[in-house]
Parts: sequence; structure tokens; C-alpha cells
Amino acid sequence: MGSWTETFIAFVERNQEWLPLMMVLFAAAETTAFLSLLVPSTPVLMAVGALAATGAVSFWPLWIGASIGALIGSTFSYWLGRRYGSAVLAMRPMRDHPELVTKAQVAFAKYGPATILVGHFTTVLRPIVFLLAGMSGMRLGRFLLWNTLGSVTWAYVVPKLGQFGGDLIGWLWSFL
Repeated sequence: MGSWTETFIAFVERNQEWLPLMMVLFAAAETTAFLSLLVPSTPVLMAVGALAATGAVSFWPLWIGASIGALIGSTFSYWLGRRYGSAVLAMRPMRDHPELVTKAQVAFAKYGPATILVGHFTTVLRPIVFLLAGMSGMRLGRFLLWNTLGSVTWAYVVPKLGQFGGDLIGWLWSFL
């Protein structure tokens, strides 16, 4: 884990009242097209989940904040795709990686709206999937249904993996 992540985790421990808002911001960044390249939020969510394993923070504010943030970021990406259409694909980094766009298009053709749910768990395709949903003209209600399922599930599973890892380390430590 990088030193900034360790600094952030220490900040979370000392300022737990800010945990939901911090998770909103990190999860929104993780699910927003283009911004997700700059903010590595998945490791942060896992690290805070591991912190929950120690009892230093409660899991539920983490989950609620991350769920709301994921909904905000992915819905904004949907809106970008809906509003700007294929012009978004001409921007960097999309134009530099047409193979990722093709993979997301193939997934949509094969799995339909379930791609949105699964898209939350695919690191590279995550922001592209939400853009393509908007560009495809998918109805907002249908997008929100699948996106809510994906956001809430992703926001639960990712920190729980960190919490499980923290619990496992604690269990292994008990044998030393």
C-alpha cells in the first residue's frame, strides 16, 4: 500500500464522522469516466474494509457512502454518454484504447443490461460500460435499476473483501 493510502487510512481512523462522505467521494471517482484513471479507489475501499475488521470503523457507514458514490459516478458517466455520444470516444484515453470500447460493446451485445451490474466489478471496463449505456439510448429507468443493483453490490463486496482479508490476518496472527 502506498504512503498516501496509509495516511488516508490513519485519517479515517481519527475522523470516522467523515467516513460516509469520504466513501461517497472515492466511489464516485472510481465509477466516473476519465476520473477513475486518476483516483485508485478500489484499494482504498478494501483498506477501509480491512480497518472495519479491526473494529476501528463501522462497516455500514462505509457501505452506504460507497453505494451512494458509485450511483453518483456511474450515473454521471451515463449522462456523459447520453449527452455527448460518440464524441466521448474520440477523447483520450478512449481513442487510445479502442479495444476496450470494443470489449464493452461486445459485452452489451451479449449480456444486455446485466453488463452494467457486472461492469462495476471490471476495473478496466467500468467507466466505459456506463458511457456506452448512455450512448446506446438505454432508458434512464432501466439503467438506474441495473446500476443500483451493481452499485450496492460492488460497494458491499469490495470492502468486505478487505474486511475478510483483515479477519484472516487477525486469525493467522492468533497462532503466533
